[in-house]
Amino acid sequence: MSDTAILPDAAATNWVDRHAPPALRPWLKLGRFDRPAGIWLLMLPGWQGIALAAAEQGRWPSVWLLLAVFVGAALMRAAGCAFNDIVDRDFDAQVARTAMRPIPAGLITVKQAWLFLVGCSLVSLLILLTLGWVAIGLGVLSLGLVAGYPFMKRITWWPQAWLGLTFNWGALLGYAAATGHLSWSAALLYAAGIFWTLGYDTIYAIQDIEDDALAGIKSSTRRLGAHVQLGVAGFYAAAFVLVVAAAWVGNLGPLFLPFAGLFALHLSRQAAAINVNDGPGALKLFKSNAIAGLLVVIGLTAGLWKPGVSF
Repeated sequence: MSDTAILPDAAATNWVDRHAPPALRPWLKLGRFDRPAGIWLLMLPGWQGIALAAAEQGRWPSVWLLLAVFVGAALMRAAGCAFNDIVDRDFDAQVARTAMRPIPAGLITVKQAWLFLVGCSLVSLLILLTLGWVAIGLGVLSLGLVAGYPFMKRITWWPQAWLGLTFNWGALLGYAAATGHLSWSAALLYAAGIFWTLGYDTIYAIQDIEDDALAGIKSSTRRLGAHVQLGVAGFYAAAFVLVVAAAWVGNLGPLFLPFAGLFALHLSRQAAAINVNDGPGALKLFKSNAIAGLLVVIGLTAGLWKPGVSF
């Protein structure tokens, strides 16, 4: 099998296939660096937590914290993908979209994947150690969520909910890194992210619905069946309500609201466009959530402005 084969859900023009040396391509694909949407979706909750904390304190978000969360998210997403591929290598070989991943394709051995995972995790740990004790504790606790995720599709119809718990942990960690503590506003932001992820990953799983059924893999998409569109709309509605509640509890200013409205509009348009027979369309909708998450970051940052308060 050629090591230049492009995964079906990676853009044909992705930078790895265009620019990376051939020897590095399997490693970069193991960490999904050819598909940056996942990095954005792991990073953005962390940025949201940082933005919420900064707005509550009446200041701009720390550039250092934003950069640390970006690098940490990229590395931990790579480590998580490697772990997921190690655990799921037999399932991946049965699913068309994942059969060309480096482990099932024979480009990287399981032992090599473990070494990659450990390397990414150690660098991430060095970054985590600069963020304060509360953030460090949260980072350690997140490992249980990461370790449990690959097994959820075997035991529950709602692995997307577990992914929501995992991917949005950064909202708590980012907030704690900025403040040294947690709050009810941070908890509400985390809950909003869980429902947001439950929605967008249900859309993502549309691509694999037939192969998942044949392989016995469970998903919220299969569980919802003909009600996928209604289910996603409900998840997104909950995400919107909870993120507004987080801003309200955090006493953010009114400039948050226009961006919250754009967030709601973006999510509602996604839900309306769902077609369970259109895998490529589902992938496009999924990827657009980077914009949705960024709208929340911008809105929370704008919320630091309050009438009569200068900054």
